[in-house]
This record gives sequence, C-alpha cells and structure tokens, in this order.
Amino acid sequence: MTHTPPPPDFPPQPPAPAPKKNRTNAIIIGSAAAVIAAIIGTGIVVANSRDDDTTASPTKTSTPADETVTAAEEPEPTPENTEPEVMGLTDGVSYQDGVEVQLSDYKRGVSSDTAAPSGTPYVAFTVEINNKSQSIVDIGTGYVMCYYGDESRTSEQIFDSERGLEGVPSMRLQPGRTAKATVACEMPKDQQYLQVEMAPSVEAQAAIFAGNIK
Repeated sequence: MTHTPPPPDFPPQPPAPAPKKNRTNAIIIGSAAAVIAAIIGTGIVVANSRDDDTTASPTKTSTPADETVTAAEEPEPTPENTEPEVMGLTDGVSYQDGVEVQLSDYKRGVSSDTAAPSGTPYVAFTVEINNKSQSIVDIGTGYVMCYYGDESRTSEQIFDSERGLEGVPSMRLQPGRTAKATVACEMPKDQQYLQVEMAPSVEAQAAIFAGNIK
C-alpha cells in the first residue's frame, strides 16, 4: 500500500501590502475642491452685493424751489422781397438768361395828324434789347406800358410813322443780336413824372423804370 507524503510545511505568507495612494491625484483633488469653494464663496458675495443694490432706495434729501425757465425765441423769418426793383429812367437791366434791356434818349413832342392818336403830347425814348442768351427771344410777345403824373395815370402808346414812332418790332431776336426801337407814350406837357414798365418777352418779368422828365 502506497502512502502519499504530506505536503511540506511552508511558513505562512505575509499579507499583501495595501496599495499606495497617488500623491499627485490627492493634490489635484484638493486644489479642485479649493477652487470650487472659492467660486461658491464669490457667488455668495456677488449675490449679496446685488441684493444690497436692488434693495437700496433713493432718499429725497431736499425739496427744490419752483424754477422759472426762460425759453429762447427764434428770430422770425424775414419775408423775401418778390417785387421787382425800380430802376432809374436810364438804368440798364440784366436778366439771368443774359438778356439786357435799357431805355435812353428821352424827348418830348406832339404826334402828327396821321398818328394814332393824333395831335397828342408825348414823351419818346429808345428801347434797346440785347440778346446775350443762348436762345431766341420773341420780343414780339413783350410789352411796354407807361404811367405819368402823381396819380400814375395810364398813358396811351402813340404810333406815328412820320415821327418814326413805331414801337418794339414783332420779331424773334437771335442770340448775340440787338434790337432798337423808338417808343412814344402820351404825356401832357405839364407832367414830369414818368413810369415805364417793360418785359422783353412773355417769359420775362417786367422791369420798372421811373423818374422825372423835364
């Protein structure tokens, strides 16, 4: 009969050592905890600060006296003068488009028997129209009107071919050209004040000439 020998009697094994804690992990964990604590603390401080700001209310320290404020007044606009300027009897007038008008050579006289009207005292003057514009000027569409005396009575225009009093011609004045004509208006010998209104064409504003005739 065969016997199995007993196992050898080995001394007992010492217990396995406990695992060492990682020092680096401990430092990181500790730092994170400190940061979180700081953030939480800061949030509390900010919240408290906001609470303090929102709960604070302004305090009225004094009551101001009634105050009177004087408002500045804007200047009233000056009305524009739309009336034409009154010229002397021998002054020249220049329009924006380049047309120029001038009256000259005033003479007194009496119309002939063949004139219309005949045997009438008048004052005659030369009308000169200079077209310095870039367009044709239809001077036949213009007009000449006269007034005399302190009462500004309407003066009838006189046409007398014998005296060369034919008025402004009905023509289309070309650019760069000049037209001259002799115009006569009724004017009693005892009157001196004369006013002439003239427009070189229907598109132009009338120019006013005024003064005394000896």
